[in-house]
Parts: sequence; structure tokens; C-alpha cells
Amino acid sequence: MVRKLCVAGAALLLSAALPVGCERDATPLPSESTGPLNVTVSIVPQKYFVERVGGEHVAVSVMVGPGANPATYEPKPEQLTALSRAAAYFSIGVPFENVWLNRIAAVNSDMLMVDTIRGIERMPMATYRQQDGGRNPDPHVWLSPELVKVQARNIYEALVQLDPAHRDAYEANLDSFVADIDALEADISRALEGVETRKFMVFHPAWGYFARDFGLEQVPVEVGGQEPSAAELAELIAVAREEGIRVIFAQPEFSTRDAETIAGEIGGEVLLVSPLAPDWLDNLRRVSRTFAEALDR
Repeated sequence: MVRKLCVAGAALLLSAALPVGCERDATPLPSESTGPLNVTVSIVPQKYFVERVGGEHVAVSVMVGPGANPATYEPKPEQLTALSRAAAYFSIGVPFENVWLNRIAAVNSDMLMVDTIRGIERMPMATYRQQDGGRNPDPHVWLSPELVKVQARNIYEALVQLDPAHRDAYEANLDSFVADIDALEADISRALEGVETRKFMVFHPAWGYFARDFGLEQVPVEVGGQEPSAAELAELIAVAREEGIRVIFAQPEFSTRDAETIAGEIGGEVLLVSPLAPDWLDNLRRVSRTFAEALDR
């Protein structure tokens, strides 16, 4: 049985300002400008972040739309053409950017390139064999509330650089966003407080930063970004039985076949949770409740 859960949203402020991580200087908009800033982000959760900080002063486009895979996405020609009208591009370190970010920057020499993960040290991608980890940095930094605070500060700095006339509005929005993130962290901690089983199995290891923040441990089904072999699948089934795992988490953007196989062997079920849901704040709150219920079984 597969059940689907999607979620989203968030808020934040850091006491110390972090560098915005821009790759080129940007000319501030004239103070009389009244139209919103046209900006583009890589993935759907970033749209939420930029809109929380920018409010009515931004119009946000998303490169990797709902249901698409940020690891393998190729921008459409019309998306690249639209970047000629963008004031800024907000990157986040997802794999497709490795190939496309320089090309995106070349489309519009006046577009501010903003590295929203500047100041964040990424951890290695997890594997179910811990000694196999460490090959590639984990890009899923938007699933840690604490790291979203860093991203929000970088977004704020970029918007102020582009549009200093609305600094006060951006600062107030940032304060509100941070307050919401603080409340979210408290809610998640309460939801997971009494959970004794701290390991969970997930097809794609997207939840490493979330697990680190809240004292959990994810056991990935994927092996080095690939589906497991028959022998590796047998090992994972044995791990699930040994750990008493009854729920396998998967996400809508990936195949659930291997997750279904493991669930069938252990008499469990597959739950779909999306790390790319548009309402980031609500998504993490709901995911935490789902984790708590699943780990208590």
C-alpha cells in the first residue's frame, strides 16, 4: 500500500549577517521602481523562501517544476529565454546546477547570481553501508530548518542589494519567517520527543539534514544514487527486519518498486513524502508527524 504525503513552508532570521554569495555586482533598482523583482529559483521550496522574504516585491519563477527531478533536469529553451528578464537567479546546489549554472548565468550578464547556501557546510550523502558514504555532498539543505535560516539571510541580503528602497519590508519579512521556523523546530521536536526507534528507511536519502537536526538516522535504499542489486536488496530487507522497520519512505519523483519489494518482505508499507512540496513549513510539520507515527509502530 502506498500513501502520499506532501508538505511545505517556513521562516527565519540570523543575528549575524552572512555574505550573500553573489557572483557579480548588481545595480540597485531606481528608488521609484514599483514593479516586483522578476527572479528565478532552482526548485519549488525556494519559491516559498524567496516569497516569504520578498513578499509583494518579488515575482518568482521556478526552474525545476513539480514532479521533475532536480538531479537530471534540463531547462527548456523558453525558460532560458525568460531569464533575460530576470533580476536574479537563486541557486541551491542541486545536481542539475553543476551542468547548467554557468549556462544560466551566461544568458543574462546583468542577472545577479545568488548562492543561497553560502556559509553552509554540506555533509556527505548517506548510504546504508556507512563506510561507503562521503563521495558526494548531500544537496538537500532545504530540509533542515536551521540551514533554511542561513538561506533566508542570503536571500534577504540579495534582495536588499537589488532593491534597497524596500529594505525595511524585507527585514520585517525575514523576522517573521525566522519566527515561524523557530516555532516549526519546536513543533517537530515535540512530535519526535517520545519516539524510541530513531532509524527510518527511505528510498532516496533526502532526509539526512532533517535527521541530523532531530536525532534520527535514515537508512537509504539507494546505493550510490542507483537502485540496489538483488544482493543489496536482500541486505536491506535483513536490515529492516533487524531494526524492526515497518515503513519504507519514498518520494513521488522516484520509482517505488524497490521500496514496495522491501515493504512486502517485511510485512510493512510504503509512504510517499515529498522533499519538494511547495508549502515548505507545513510540509516539514506534517512529515515530522508522519515519521513519529511510523517510528512508533
